Amino acid sequence: MSKASSKAAAAALAAGGKTGVRIVVAGDRGTGKSSLIITAAVDNFPGTCPPVLPPTRLAEDFYPDRVPVTIIDTSSKLEDTGKVAEELKRADAVVLTYACDRPETLDRLSTFWLPKLRQLEVKVPVIVVGCKLDLRDENQQVSLEQVMSPIMQQFREIETCIECSSFKRIQIPEVFYYAQKAVLHPTAPLFDQESQTLKPRCVRALKRIFILCDHDRDGALSDAELNDFQVKCFNAPLQPSEIVGVKRVVEEKLPGGGTTDGGVNERGLTLTGFLFLHALFIEKGRLETTWTVLRKFGYNNDIRLDDELIPSFKRAPDEVMLSSSSTLIFLEILTLCLSLWQDNNLRPAELDDIFSTAPDSPWDEPPYKDAAERTSLGGLSVNAFLSEWALMTLLHPSRAVEYLIYIGYLGDPSTAVRVTRKRRLDRKKQQSERHVFQCFVFGPKKAGKTSLLNSFIGRPCPDGHASTTEEKFAANVVELPGGTKKTLVLREIPEDEVKGLLSSKESLASCDIAVFVYDSSDESSWKRVTELLLDVAGHGEDTGYEVPSLIIAAKDDLSSFPMAIQETTRVTQDLGIEAPIPISSRMGDTNNVFRRIVNAAEHPHLSIPETEAGKSRKQYHRLVNRSLMFVSVGAAVAIVGLAAYRVYAARKSSSS
Repeated sequence: MSKASSKAAAAALAAGGKTGVRIVVAGDRGTGKSSLIITAAVDNFPGTCPPVLPPTRLAEDFYPDRVPVTIIDTSSKLEDTGKVAEELKRADAVVLTYACDRPETLDRLSTFWLPKLRQLEVKVPVIVVGCKLDLRDENQQVSLEQVMSPIMQQFREIETCIECSSFKRIQIPEVFYYAQKAVLHPTAPLFDQESQTLKPRCVRALKRIFILCDHDRDGALSDAELNDFQVKCFNAPLQPSEIVGVKRVVEEKLPGGGTTDGGVNERGLTLTGFLFLHALFIEKGRLETTWTVLRKFGYNNDIRLDDELIPSFKRAPDEVMLSSSSTLIFLEILTLCLSLWQDNNLRPAELDDIFSTAPDSPWDEPPYKDAAERTSLGGLSVNAFLSEWALMTLLHPSRAVEYLIYIGYLGDPSTAVRVTRKRRLDRKKQQSERHVFQCFVFGPKKAGKTSLLNSFIGRPCPDGHASTTEEKFAANVVELPGGTKKTLVLREIPEDEVKGLLSSKESLASCDIAVFVYDSSDESSWKRVTELLLDVAGHGEDTGYEVPSLIIAAKDDLSSFPMAIQETTRVTQDLGIEAPIPISSRMGDTNNVFRRIVNAAEHPHLSIPETEAGKSRKQYHRLVNRSLMFVSVGAAVAIVGLAAYRVYAARKSSSS
């Protein structure tokens, strides 16, 4: 890499990956847009200006961040409104101008321009610029803060306000410096202007950085640790006098003592003090300091780890990602250490503590929010926590690794998960090596699918019925005879979604076992579940992704429909699978169904239903293979016979 490209790469990294900033200048006619741009570019006031300037580029060394700036002028003509809107949508930052000598142009910011940006859904920093400062009436001197404070309260997207004069070249470079800075070092992700506090996601990221820099894990950054932090982030050590000065500033503002958490203690700078320093930097306009720290530790502008730090994983359709043994050990130790009562249960506060260094808790949103068994205190058992993690690894392995890094995993992220062998190979070997199984739950409406999931994670059955319109998950640990533990993930497939699911060839590839639930008191429910079973089994036969299947007769506390035993026996015998398993979720009688599901998944060559079409196809292949075998044997006999004749002929010739 050349020296120039190395500098460009370093600048892009320091700027959060930005290789250029596009600033669009808009405002009413005659507010000084074009003069502002020309004066910034050539440091000279133009005599005349064209109606609209072509894109103007400032050299990359124009500002300290060394990121090129492109400034886009816009037309004030009514017929160009659509073009202006397109430019605004492509902007990294918007400069809105008004004329200091024309108060009506200032009013237009809040009545037209700022609402227009919201209407266009332009969610970028806005810099409000008062041009023609030299023309303002001296008798109408009002502070900029007085003028802009009400507008900034109403429109939080305004990053900063500044007044300038192109004619007298007052604060012209500063306009685009603030605009560039707002893009490269934005305030919004870090700081809440209204409450004047760091935003929660920023606090979480800085807490993680603090913990990573606290090498001796004593809850404070010593002088040596502070110096290491400074060198890592800013490539320069702190002098002893500078360290003393930093700690003095913190102690003055956060003295501590009593029950108050001070910013400095006998061991060094505390987390409270560390966060205070960053809030102070931001309040003083030194956002680049905090952003430099965040980016050195891999954070992007959303204050999440950059995508380049999160491995992606390739796998075959019937392979899945599971947590590696090192990950499971890390998670078990972490949860046991944070369980203050050492009772294998994590209370809500302890769960919050685990994810206090992540952008948020992954368990707060679907499909994880209601997917595991909650304790009476609203927390999770260690088994439930590990089940949630298994679910996330199964569905979104890269996201699972990302959160693993957030909560303190220091191993190689690419080895935090492992790829299982293909399910087809499991069937061939007649056994599965997995410790996590995914079960698809099919069935008609009102059959009891959701109740099955609820009973699996200890949730009471609700009164009445609410149709499921989207997929639901339930994950838990199933203990087998002998003490072996497996994690089972139930995925409820709404009846209306089955057709769409089966439209994909690989839809069953991720399924270890399928369960078909019907209402044992309703004959129409039984007929519908057999239709679903045949559809799924036929799809598996057509695509090669056959899955073991079980039928569950739910609502066993109700009377069965007439001829139920004869009908269900006939169908299951025809398909070659076991008879329906009766359960009653309402009575709490699950008949060991979850163990039986895991047992069937562990032996994937069994319990696979065969349709009539599948049987005919197998019979056809047998006949073809037998015919080919006869042909092969006949050909072999002919070849051997020909060889024997040639030997006989050769001997006869030699004897003659």
